[in-house]
Amino acid sequence: MKNRMKRVWIVLLLLGVQGYAQSDDEKQIRAIYSAALTEGKAYDRLNHLSNQIGGRLSGSVEAEQAVEYTKAQLDSMGLDRVWLQPVKVPKWVRGIPEFAYMETSPGLTNNLPICALGGSVATPLGGVKANVVEVQGIEDLKTLGREKIQGKIVFFNRPMDPTQISTFQAYSACVDQRYSGAAEAGKFGAVGVLVRSMNLRLDDFPHTGSMAYGDLPVSQRIPAAAISTNGAELLSTTLKLNPNTKFYFKQNCKEFDEVESHNVIGEIKGSTYPDEVMVVGGHLDSWDLGDGSHDDGAGCVQSMDVLQLLMATGYRPKRTIRVVLFMNEENGLRGGNKYAEIAKNKNEKHVFALESDSGGFTPRGFSFECSAANLKQVQGWKNLFAPYLIHLFDEGYSGADISPLKDDGIVLAGLRPDSQRYFDHHHAANDTFEHINKRELELGAATMASLVYLFDKYGVIPEK
Repeated sequence: MKNRMKRVWIVLLLLGVQGYAQSDDEKQIRAIYSAALTEGKAYDRLNHLSNQIGGRLSGSVEAEQAVEYTKAQLDSMGLDRVWLQPVKVPKWVRGIPEFAYMETSPGLTNNLPICALGGSVATPLGGVKANVVEVQGIEDLKTLGREKIQGKIVFFNRPMDPTQISTFQAYSACVDQRYSGAAEAGKFGAVGVLVRSMNLRLDDFPHTGSMAYGDLPVSQRIPAAAISTNGAELLSTTLKLNPNTKFYFKQNCKEFDEVESHNVIGEIKGSTYPDEVMVVGGHLDSWDLGDGSHDDGAGCVQSMDVLQLLMATGYRPKRTIRVVLFMNEENGLRGGNKYAEIAKNKNEKHVFALESDSGGFTPRGFSFECSAANLKQVQGWKNLFAPYLIHLFDEGYSGADISPLKDDGIVLAGLRPDSQRYFDHHHAANDTFEHINKRELELGAATMASLVYLFDKYGVIPEK
């Protein structure tokens, strides 16, 4: 009887300890969310990035102003260390606004909204005017062959699939035509490329984005532009009615020599395991059409707030927590690659990295690249996030800038906000501060800080 009673008391004691630990986590996470919603700095910092600096294309003056501003903000937070990490970045300039029209018969024209794709060459001085061949994807080029493509403008018109609940899956399924369309069409003698904007909504905003020519010599590169979804619909319908419709466009973009820029880094040194590094970050550069509020000003200011919120709640990290604002994600990933290269050269031990690069919308959860054991650990924390309506804890893609850190031991995570409105703004002129909801932005920062807290407290489960 005595032994049985002793075992009962031990079980009750263990349950009490576990309940106390759980209660501590609930209190800490509640404190993080409360601080984010009442003391968070993310919205004000994003206001400055967006409205005082604006679009931050790699290599631009605005990008360097953003570097200076965010470093000054990190300096003011009382972190243990703040520094700039040099990185060479491309410098592509759009030039004066693009112009385009379709011509259904001589002198009868309709202007259509376009923008040059990032990295495209300019048109000849007088622009490009030619007949149009519409395709649904790169695979159609081989079917048509050089005979039907040479001397024409190729119009890639595969839309994002509206039946996909995850808009990122819809984006991934058709973004190859934007990235590689010009390189492939040029091989068949096309004189230019138009790409339907990566957008589920019908509107008049053309969406830019990166593209590449592969190993094509400069002399064989053809200009590439995005056309708005409304413009794409009108052009497609017109071509069906009048296959002899011509299209004219002129753009003035130019590639310059690489310039030096910087990743912006700040850290709190770990109290127990200072050599174990945890990273949280976003990319500081953006495209030039809007002010980059959602892509990815939001991720940068949320990442800065992670450190601020942990400090505001009195939490002292066991591990070194580092915020990294990466440069040149949009058209080169130079910042992410440079950070990983230097970390490897210094033999730094990175155990966890979290990226926010999906907009400042309502947080839904995270996707993880990690071992089964670490995913199981995360899923065991679901009840801690349930009061904040965070429910997504799945395997999946984490983020571009942290991907070069990937190895067998690290946990990579990506914040997953609600994605339904993201591609309305992605890489377009309406990616602006007015489309940011303050509370949603703050909830995202708190959600990130809570995950960082839990991984810092409980650690990453090592590979067996």
